[in-house]
Amino acid sequence: MIETTFMTSVQDRLALVEEKIRSRADGHNPTLGAALSHLLTSGGKRIRVVVTLLSGEMFGADQEQLISLAAAIESLHTATLVHDDLIDGALIRRGIPTLNAQWSPAATVLTGDFIFAQAARLAADTQSIQVMQLFSETLATIVNGEITQLFSSRWSSDRANYYRRIYAKTASLFETAASAPGLLCSVGPKVLQALKSYGYEIGMAFQIVDDILDFTGEQAIMGKPVASDLRQGLITLPALYYLENNPNDPIIQGLLKSNFCDEDCIGKLVNSIRNSGAIQKSTKEAQQSVERALQALESLPDTAQRQALADLSRYIVERDI
Repeated sequence: MIETTFMTSVQDRLALVEEKIRSRADGHNPTLGAALSHLLTSGGKRIRVVVTLLSGEMFGADQEQLISLAAAIESLHTATLVHDDLIDGALIRRGIPTLNAQWSPAATVLTGDFIFAQAARLAADTQSIQVMQLFSETLATIVNGEITQLFSSRWSSDRANYYRRIYAKTASLFETAASAPGLLCSVGPKVLQALKSYGYEIGMAFQIVDDILDFTGEQAIMGKPVASDLRQGLITLPALYYLENNPNDPIIQGLLKSNFCDEDCIGKLVNSIRNSGAIQKSTKEAQQSVERALQALESLPDTAQRQALADLSRYIVERDI
């Protein structure tokens, strides 16, 4: 089992963050509290929260402000998952039924809206205009990415488009998780840029690894079908490497001409990708992102928090789920 010792130093604050998120349902419809509880107990290692706490504690952030910021980051992430699952028609996440598997679309949308609103309120609790501006910009980036994906043609083999998509989907929030604490602590521009670079690189690596696991994982463990992105017409990095190296593959040719791939086609394509070296190339790219993240950390104070952030970076490319 991969060591996650980077979490031990913030374990008690993780509990405070979760408590802060749960408390935001107090005084509202009890169904909202039940939904929050369901979402918070559905798994996940709170990696974005850990990044926020470690980055802030490295520079002596006020704990109350930092807990509110971490809760805002996690709430924003949770709200995007609620809406994503509804948009994608996903009935399972991490092996647990999604909200939309149990509720109507209207109830699911409104619950996501409520969590977005509470995330904004938590960001405001930091009493930092800069943090609130960054938070709103990040939300706009995430939503713009989702809208762009919805209205873009499927089966796009444009590598630049892939990087833009995973930045909007994942890396933008990691970037904010790492750099927003620096705003709370009024760090200088060079330190702020180092934190931002660190967050960007681990965010890109995190999503690339997720895309790799989409091909190499098992449905029973992942809680979703293998190659779920491919089934939705989304070409991720392993498929991009395969397409670039095998442009004359008859399956690829048929897919690009018809913009359609049935179950038999999906199965053959997944096996071809697994056996082509595309997984290894994608893994190397994620590792290169982590190396750049580690380089960004070198300019920051040599503290226990910096070491924990380095360990977290390595964990991102070593995890198997």
